[in-house]
Amino acid sequence: MARNAKEELTKTLGHEPDLAERKVILGGKGAGLAEMTEAGLPVPPSFTITTEACVEYMKTGEFPEGMWEQVLEAMKEIEEETGKKFGDPENPLLVSVRSGARESMPGMMDTVLNLGLNDETRASLARLTGNEWFSYDAYRRFITMFSDIVMGYSREHFEERLQALKEQEGVQADTEVSLEGMKELVAEYKQMYKERFGEDFPTDPYKQLELAIKAVFDSWNGERAVAYREYNKIPHDWGTAVNICTMVFGNLGDDSGTGVAFTRDPATGEKRLYGEYLENAQGEDVVAGIRTPMKISQLKEVMPEIYEQFVGVTQLLEQHYRDMQDMEFTVERGKLWMLQTRTGKRTAAAAVKIAVDMVHEGLITKEEAVMRVKPEEVDQLLHPFFDPEAKLKAEESGDLLATGLNASPGAGTGVAVFDAKKAQEWAQEGKAVILVRPETSPDDVPGMLASKGVLTQHGGATSHAAVV
Repeated sequence: MARNAKEELTKTLGHEPDLAERKVILGGKGAGLAEMTEAGLPVPPSFTITTEACVEYMKTGEFPEGMWEQVLEAMKEIEEETGKKFGDPENPLLVSVRSGARESMPGMMDTVLNLGLNDETRASLARLTGNEWFSYDAYRRFITMFSDIVMGYSREHFEERLQALKEQEGVQADTEVSLEGMKELVAEYKQMYKERFGEDFPTDPYKQLELAIKAVFDSWNGERAVAYREYNKIPHDWGTAVNICTMVFGNLGDDSGTGVAFTRDPATGEKRLYGEYLENAQGEDVVAGIRTPMKISQLKEVMPEIYEQFVGVTQLLEQHYRDMQDMEFTVERGKLWMLQTRTGKRTAAAAVKIAVDMVHEGLITKEEAVMRVKPEEVDQLLHPFFDPEAKLKAEESGDLLATGLNASPGAGTGVAVFDAKKAQEWAQEGKAVILVRPETSPDDVPGMLASKGVLTQHGGATSHAAVV
């Protein structure tokens, strides 16, 4: 359990673990959840299945002996903490199942949200929240994610049906779809699942949980995860932890939302809160780049008290970890919940500035600052940039065709390619390519890594595509 992880690890190791040891065993996400919980920050009740369990699973294809029984015991503890019961049609507990390696691998492995939903618990969720539309929205999201991640039935099939429904109803945003439309969509999704697999969508929450844990373990060896590890020289035998976390909902209305933020600008290193927030949304909407969010500073206007509380939390976390932090959070009906903190990815220029600034601020020593700037980041500083004068001339002459949100500095030129596999193939042939997508999915990663640049139609600067 996150609330007693330090105590349990101390018993196992025979000494109090430092952060590095925690990350090895609990993964970065699990270690972050445990430390935030210990610090008294608002974290939903959760527990972590260790990386060791994943390593054993990779060898045998089965859960290690005793692991499933420990999962069931931990679920009971969450039930006691929350006052809810997993699978209970009256007051159901819903959870997320999330990956978390010791080194940050944004979007490379899998997550399943809203797990525990079926027809009965969906109806209960509607009654308990007083929001029937939300219950169907949560259900259609769960069916999509479970089908895609656990069963390998691409989410594109489901997104196409959602897009067709929006066009039919004449609306632009998911949140504008009617209640009747959502009901029809859920029924259609379940029928699609049955036609594909010859059986009904699974309704037993414990079966859903078992399959989701296996899927997250399996995602460690997924194509995009392997490509990312090879690119970043991360060992393949580490395995991932699995975090089971009580669901909190950002899609309950205008007083709810979700966001991702960095304690400093990851592109420039400037000391300012940098990030994005989406009203009435779940976390996947931000990190997957499905919708374009508003800047985190705008949260101050929408929810001033939440913004001030969040700023305080971010400052505490940066002081504690002595490094720039990348955080995910959810606001559920006016209450802030912290879902993740980890050392933030940054550009080479930002790495240098942050290291120097933190020395001046007394957070780290000069020796630590030097060690934090990697040789490959120094190489990045030499990458090409657009000539400012040429860019100005292009603007004046009307030759500058478009502008957008830049995720990182630098410049790239190449042939526009609209398919990730094709981008990878052409890059291997020595062609310079720019990958162009409506929004990127994790499966696009090999093509992204092979491209000189990535251009997306949707999404913000904190989506997984931008961070990678």
